[in-house]
Amino acid sequence: MNYLSKRRTALGAMFFFVGLCFASWAARIPDIQAKFELSEGQLGTMLLFLPLGSLLGLPLAGWAVHQYGSRRVIMIGSFAYAMTLPLIGLSPSVFLLIPVLILYGLLGNVMNISLNTQALDLEDQMGKSILASFHGLWSTAGFVGAGLGAGMIFINILPELHFLIIMGISFFIIIAAQRFILKEQKVSEGSGLVIKKPDSLLLRIGLIAFLGMMCEGCMFDWSGVYFKKVILVDPSMIALGYVAFMGAMASGRFVTDKIAARFTKVAVIQVSGVLIFVGLALSVAFPTVWSATLGFLLVGFGIASIIPLSYSIAGRSKLYSPSVALALVSTISFFGFLLGPPLIGFIAELFDLKTSFALIAVSGIGITLLSSIRKQVFLIPQKVKSMAA
Repeated sequence: MNYLSKRRTALGAMFFFVGLCFASWAARIPDIQAKFELSEGQLGTMLLFLPLGSLLGLPLAGWAVHQYGSRRVIMIGSFAYAMTLPLIGLSPSVFLLIPVLILYGLLGNVMNISLNTQALDLEDQMGKSILASFHGLWSTAGFVGAGLGAGMIFINILPELHFLIIMGISFFIIIAAQRFILKEQKVSEGSGLVIKKPDSLLLRIGLIAFLGMMCEGCMFDWSGVYFKKVILVDPSMIALGYVAFMGAMASGRFVTDKIAARFTKVAVIQVSGVLIFVGLALSVAFPTVWSATLGFLLVGFGIASIIPLSYSIAGRSKLYSPSVALALVSTISFFGFLLGPPLIGFIAELFDLKTSFALIAVSGIGITLLSSIRKQVFLIPQKVKSMAA
């Protein structure tokens, strides 16, 4: 294995560790709710503090990576992120849990921006698209984390001990990978301060990512509800649509890079928008178990490429450094992730859930149109690639 391949393996392990930590927290949310005797409304309010921390972390991460380099931020942020996870389980009260969740969300986005900046640098050195495969590892870690969480719950392991075990696994991964996490070899031409209006490239790709994340948020939060209330499946099959969506999204990310290398990133985004529209339209027009499952599968394949390819394209901005460009695109897309789920609920309250999903399907057409109109926006000259090992 050559040195660049070792760097890719180490960086992939870091993406996996971040996904494992996040999934481990998500798997124990019901236990946290029971521990503090929270109602659904109280739990929903408490859970808002994590995305609040994520939002606060976006400009901080862009600035820190630009100033100090992604390696230093990754090394400090990774240990901090792993150590914050047990603090969630050890928090003795909601009042102490809230700042911990804000910190956890903040560190999560610091890791998101720094790892993706490191991945873009490695992508430039290798001279080929590789970013989507890292996102695929993050998604795979979600399955592993959920499985481990279910196992821990089954054998009655308390959340705090569960999180300490995950922290130990995380430390092992970080220490093993750290020698291959290097300072970026390219000198950024862009600005390190988020004070200018996004250029046409970042604005366009940010809107694409916004629509993609809006769909993703809806599928995460509402796929089970859709199968329960619209498809009317047996309770044992409620998770079928979610599993189909997640499985397609995770596996799709492992093939996105090869497909993008053959057909271009913009072309893949165009097709992805069509897949999202067709998948949701199929689920709405034919609300049966198998047609809806197939539809959610298509949506998963469509969403798979949106964020990794958006990040990869954003990293070519000449106005901003890669880290700040990623922070800008992440900020725009993040609002889509927050807006999508409540929008579904609001429309469903006025009309019904099928109408909500039908309107979200239109975002797929929006993605295709945004990636098809005035395509010269995407034709920004590539930065010179370093092939040094």
